[in-house]
Amino acid sequence: MKKMRKKSVLPEAQDYKMESPDPSQIEEQDEKSVKVTKGPKRQAESTVSDNGVLQPLKMSKQELYKAPTVEEFNQLKEAENLFHCNLLKMQMDELLKEVALSEHRKNLLDFFVQQITHLLHTVPKSEVVELEDLSWLSGVEVPIRFIPKVAKGKFHMEPPESINLVGSYPLGTCIKPQVSVDLAVTIPATILHPMDAINQKYPQKRALYLAGLVQHLMSTKTVGSLRYSCLHGNRLRPLLLIKPRGKDSSSVTLRVHAVPPPNFLKPSRFHPQKNNVRTEWFTGVADKQQELSEPPTPHYNSTILGDHLPLSHFQFLSANSTQCPAFRDVVALLKVWLRQRGLDQGAGCFCGFHASMLLAYLLSTHKVGKSMNAYQLFRNVLHFLASTDLTKNGITLAKNADTKAPSIPEFHMAFSVVFVDPSGHLNLCADMTTFTYKQIQHEALLSIKIWDDPTVDCFQALFMTTKAMIRTYDNVFYLSELVKLQASCKKLSLLNELMDHSGNYVLAAFPFILSLLQQGLGERIHLLAHSLPPDPEWSVDSAPPKHKNQPPLCVGLLLNLQHALCSLERGPPADSPKATEFRQMWGSRSELRRFQDGAITEAVLWSGSSVCQKRLILREIIAHLLQLHADIPGSCVRFVGQLDSLITVDKEDSTTGEEESLKVIQAYEDLSRKLWQLEGLPLSITSVQGAHQVIRCTQVFPPVPVKLDYSFFVGEKNPVGLMPKADKPCPYYITPIKVIVHMEGSGKWPSDHLAIHHIKAAFHVCLGELLNKHHKYRYHAKPTYLDVWKDGLAFRIHVAYHREPQILREALTPEGMLIYRDNPEAQSLELETQHKPYLTSTLHGLQQQHGCFGAVSRLSKRWLASQFLLEDIQEEPADLLVASLFLHSAPFDPPSSPQVGFLRFLYVLSTFDWRNNPLVVNLNQKLTAADYAELKNDFVVSRESLPAMFIATPNDKTVSVWTKEAPSVQMLQHAVMLAAKSLQVVQAQLVDSSLKQDIRVVFRPSLEAFDVLIHLVPKQVPLLAKAVDPPLVTFQQGVFKGSATTERALPIIDYDPVRLYLSELREAFGDLALFFYDPFGGTVIAVLWKPKAFESQSFKTTLMNARRVEVYNDVVSTVPNVEAILQDFHLIGEGLVKTVELRTEKWVI
Repeated sequence: MKKMRKKSVLPEAQDYKMESPDPSQIEEQDEKSVKVTKGPKRQAESTVSDNGVLQPLKMSKQELYKAPTVEEFNQLKEAENLFHCNLLKMQMDELLKEVALSEHRKNLLDFFVQQITHLLHTVPKSEVVELEDLSWLSGVEVPIRFIPKVAKGKFHMEPPESINLVGSYPLGTCIKPQVSVDLAVTIPATILHPMDAINQKYPQKRALYLAGLVQHLMSTKTVGSLRYSCLHGNRLRPLLLIKPRGKDSSSVTLRVHAVPPPNFLKPSRFHPQKNNVRTEWFTGVADKQQELSEPPTPHYNSTILGDHLPLSHFQFLSANSTQCPAFRDVVALLKVWLRQRGLDQGAGCFCGFHASMLLAYLLSTHKVGKSMNAYQLFRNVLHFLASTDLTKNGITLAKNADTKAPSIPEFHMAFSVVFVDPSGHLNLCADMTTFTYKQIQHEALLSIKIWDDPTVDCFQALFMTTKAMIRTYDNVFYLSELVKLQASCKKLSLLNELMDHSGNYVLAAFPFILSLLQQGLGERIHLLAHSLPPDPEWSVDSAPPKHKNQPPLCVGLLLNLQHALCSLERGPPADSPKATEFRQMWGSRSELRRFQDGAITEAVLWSGSSVCQKRLILREIIAHLLQLHADIPGSCVRFVGQLDSLITVDKEDSTTGEEESLKVIQAYEDLSRKLWQLEGLPLSITSVQGAHQVIRCTQVFPPVPVKLDYSFFVGEKNPVGLMPKADKPCPYYITPIKVIVHMEGSGKWPSDHLAIHHIKAAFHVCLGELLNKHHKYRYHAKPTYLDVWKDGLAFRIHVAYHREPQILREALTPEGMLIYRDNPEAQSLELETQHKPYLTSTLHGLQQQHGCFGAVSRLSKRWLASQFLLEDIQEEPADLLVASLFLHSAPFDPPSSPQVGFLRFLYVLSTFDWRNNPLVVNLNQKLTAADYAELKNDFVVSRESLPAMFIATPNDKTVSVWTKEAPSVQMLQHAVMLAAKSLQVVQAQLVDSSLKQDIRVVFRPSLEAFDVLIHLVPKQVPLLAKAVDPPLVTFQQGVFKGSATTERALPIIDYDPVRLYLSELREAFGDLALFFYDPFGGTVIAVLWKPKAFESQSFKTTLMNARRVEVYNDVVSTVPNVEAILQDFHLIGEGLVKTVELRTEKWVI
């Protein structure tokens, strides 16, 4: 009978699935299971047919209508009261089933553990040798570096005193995908000496014992591979990693811990204030004064003490887990939550062991009830982490600690984070930095907020989304060449810390460097987080890796935009005692300054006038502090990416659109006030609304005020505008900024839409004359709009009448009855005069709340344009997609830098389930939880008739007006694929410094899939300077930078010959091909033949456009005339088209 595997509910199913075991390995288990299943069974229990297909369960009528049991009633009540919906409870239950180990896998593990245990008990006894004598080891290296030197003493091998399973596997909290089973191998007491804790003698003997075990296991064929590692990055606590043979080797690891006999060493010897590493031994320099006052070695002490307590910790957790039925489930949930945030591995991590101990603490102190379910316990653990600061108020599991145990204040003097174990002697968080715990607190607080929001898919946010540091933090930088931290230790006088960390200069210096940055950045950041140095792995026949060979250390910053971009760091008054500290902090950058309020204070001024330049202030601060205080040169600090260059508007001033957008908005507001103040209009103005991207700060390249160079243009007057001379390139592109002016309702308005158009044309003329009369603005009136030239910018004013869409929908039946029918013309007018102004004003408000919204949107649309997607995912849906990153940022904080916002844009576009879910953008927080539920239900019911990309807003719940026409299903799939690939490439480049650093590669489209490429003459492309790879040599386009108060004539506004050429191509050949183009400086039009374009069709005189006649077997048909089409490409684009390149032979019939 075939076994049915349930569908994975986790992303990247390969990470959470384990391969089926080899049947040959469990033949005995299979035989036993067959024997057990023999015998009579009720027919109702057989739900699987012979061919493996699930069948309905056959039940009697009495069983079918049986009343719910008390347990079922409790489950229903629990789901109703505790969860936002029943779906969340089912999702959590499925997650627990998915990550739990199957009985089959447990049997395999038990069998493997038995094999290894038997082998370890057969370790032969060896002769006694000196510690420094390694001649007895053959082909095996010792998993520890003898720093500074080998201690004196004796050593020999003999079988372990005992071997015990400890950790998560026997406790029942072990989860997939990476299954680790911990085996505590007790070193015989005859090998150790009571004074071995001094000067690293015990760690060296421990490492030698592991090496001896390796040498013995290498002679057997049972194990698959043997490797060394460290427990949470602690080089004094090496582990032996054993993997089985066969296909389970990649997902199962047996971790062997060598531990001393219980109570072999007195815990009081490892008090945080005591010293167990002598200075003379570590430095090799005798100092009598130092001998009298040896510095404490709390981290070293906790390392030795931690080896003594795994068995007692396991017994303690076992007792707690048996008293709480949901203990195992909640620990599994916490493990998944920690793993998705990268907090469960590496030096100073908060792993599943810490989570289990914390849950035991909450149970033992009655902060949670033993009868609570997993949901309640998990939520209470997060609440405790969010509300309890263990860096200030430590907690302890010790109920009756002996009198020699350290007090909580004594632990705080030695460690940053304090969580004391049941013995009262060991700090479980000894290696954790303050910043890691603050990160845990922040994540817990954020998770609680997500859980309390009924409009958020909290299951997806909490358990399914991996929070990579590069997408989580606004600014990220890497510290490479870690060997430089040796100089930092010397500069910061960290000899005592080096002794405490056994020469690990990375762990000794890193916390001090982080504290330095925290002090220097101050209010500019909300949170400073860092990656955890990973647990190294290496072969048993090679020496342990050096500290300098670790991967670069990563530091992430969550910015506070109210202060992050401030160019002035104001210090204390010159006569204040704190002034000396300020000068020491900032060195030569500190100087006295007098301010407008008369105060004379210390201050530091950082360079930067534009927003783009101010984003680099944090880099400048970090590099300065590291060089000044830690002797870390700038070459060792690598700041991740700067994508701003792709949306640079002015290279000379290093602006990326913020300043230009502000100038346009100021000019628009001034024009709006003057329109309101106009007198002499037949009807008064009821509203003036911006309906252009630049008003909401999202135009990729905002228009810049310019002055006209009249020598570039023909002198004769032209009703269209100034025409360039024949030998000149394409003139500068003048962007029309759209403004909607609503006139008041009145009985004077006609009820015929053609008459309304005439009235609006008259208003355009009237508005232009009044603006010219009162403010001397040049204008050009058209029937459908009015162009006004103001301050070097072009504003395109459209007069609107609020009843016009309704009038367009009116129709008379033959019987004379008035009916309303929707039509594209009414929808388009409503979109332009109502929806677009509302969206513009709303997103403008969002820009005021989140200062980098505009930059993220511009960068995202620049990517869409470069990949030929901007005509499918147009400006408005792209802006809404970016807005969702700020309004619904879970599980992240809203982005505060363009880079992280762009990465999240790619992530959402590539991972969102467009087929089964609407993207809800809750503008102004108008939608309630009930609205969300109703919206999603309506979406499910009407899915087949809705667009492929459905974006809902408070004013558009059922139609998705912005995506109704595009993108198609095929183009959306193409966009999803491109976004996923681009995200992969960008993240790899940002993280891995060894790769060629060229972020622009994801903004260069692949042209391999296209059939024809139309190459354009560069001088006729108006936005050539805005291309992804702009030309080195530019050409004059008839304008100067700056605004002019008066102009003799208007230029040609909104003139883009490439766009006009594209519209002609689509009109002529749109039934045969698709045309793609980057509107921002692209010099290639890519052509893709439609799949059915070259199918022969029956001859019809009305269908002869771009086709030729063929006769075959007296049957007359038509096929596309490709040669003529390609000639037409040239003819239509004469003067614009450079060459037409054929890429494929698909057109050959």
